[in-house]
Amino acid sequence: MPSAHSLNGLMKWLTKEPWRAAFEELLERHIASVLDEYDIQNFDELGGLIDVHWAMTLWGCAFEDFLTKEVKDAGNIIDDYLKRRGWKESAENKLYMAGLKNSVMSLYEISNIEPGRSFLARDLIRGGAAVRVSERSATKTLKPWDRVALRIVDVRGTKVIGGGLLPFERESSEVLVAMFGDGANEKPTDIMTILDRLGIDQDDPEIAHLFDAPSNKTGLLRSLAPVFSLYFLDDMIERIVAPIVPEMLNSDGEELEFMRLVYPLASGVTEAQICTVLNQAPNLEAASQTFWNWIEPRTINKKKRKTDASLGMKFVTTTENDSIVLGTIELKSNRLELCVNSEGRAERGREELEPLLDDLVKAPLVEHQTLEQALQEHGEYDHVPAALDLPSDERRRIVHEAMDNHYRAQLDEPIPALGNISPRKAIQSKKGRDEIVAWLKLLENRLATHNSDDPMTPYDATWIWEELGVLDPRK
Repeated sequence: MPSAHSLNGLMKWLTKEPWRAAFEELLERHIASVLDEYDIQNFDELGGLIDVHWAMTLWGCAFEDFLTKEVKDAGNIIDDYLKRRGWKESAENKLYMAGLKNSVMSLYEISNIEPGRSFLARDLIRGGAAVRVSERSATKTLKPWDRVALRIVDVRGTKVIGGGLLPFERESSEVLVAMFGDGANEKPTDIMTILDRLGIDQDDPEIAHLFDAPSNKTGLLRSLAPVFSLYFLDDMIERIVAPIVPEMLNSDGEELEFMRLVYPLASGVTEAQICTVLNQAPNLEAASQTFWNWIEPRTINKKKRKTDASLGMKFVTTTENDSIVLGTIELKSNRLELCVNSEGRAERGREELEPLLDDLVKAPLVEHQTLEQALQEHGEYDHVPAALDLPSDERRRIVHEAMDNHYRAQLDEPIPALGNISPRKAIQSKKGRDEIVAWLKLLENRLATHNSDDPMTPYDATWIWEELGVLDPRK
């Protein structure tokens, strides 16, 4: 495989005319419109915003694109360089350069990673079977089902990658797939908007004829390589200047706000009296002699799970029998505490609890804590509570067992991503099967993002694919 310095000679050759001016023009097509949109003055300022690594990666994408181009009255830079300086290059480097000259940037889905050795790459735009790519360093950071834009270069039958690798979130990648057309014979759908942004003349014969031959995805990709740089850069800057804060909701769809209602016991009231009342309450489930879970009635629970497909990240606490916990009640010395995670539940909790307790307690003191305040407070702890200070293997076993139980139960629960039906029901149709595969890929990809010291890592979700009978797409 070519070394990391295989293109040093070419890069020096790039500083000569007419190559330098032609390359600067192409580099602008890769990044200039986004720089203008965010009022970024130059390449150095870009590196300070998105990190020099990513700025140089984008430069590398433009450079590799330039290696495939013909410059008017000068030809191709690789041909010119090898003609004049080829005697200085090894046979392997010459083959690598030739492979780059004929390469195209495309969007690939990564799977079957062998760390330090290789991975499978499936072209999401041109289709076809996945190919085995030899690669060392990238395999240490890539995760199953990552979607990346890159060039695959053939060197004596061995597939390697170019230097420009751009990772895309699934949502952004779907835009690219739709834009170019999903599959070899599907026509592009949103290409004209991109041509306007790139400043490309839609009536240019070299471009226009590509849309008359939808099967010529390779030609389309070769002509429109800057699209990947533009989408990647726009998405990255957008996340920096306007980061997306996920909406955190409870199972009722209410914004999280942690609330504690502290009821002082009335004069002369004993803890035994409070326990007697609470143990008879229909929606309270005793977890100990002084602690109760406030449980959502089963009928409401099932109805909500079937109909609630609202957006946002859901924070749901359940008991061992899958009952949703709305809050907790704890009896402490001379006081009773109701803890809930939304203002709405605080109001409903008071409506249920106070008529039961009547004159046994006084009016409550109410404490509020936002999610941000709770996270900040949590971050101040620099030690692990004694109850959680377990050997790493034991913590991992406990967490994996809980994850097994969670995902096994989820197979029979409605999933918004599957049209709000359960995985077992979705698998009965072709459309549902495709949605199941996409859902499982996203699940595995997110599981792979945890740090190596996280007890969730490594969690093997293969059993879920097997349980649903969709193991083949995973290979």
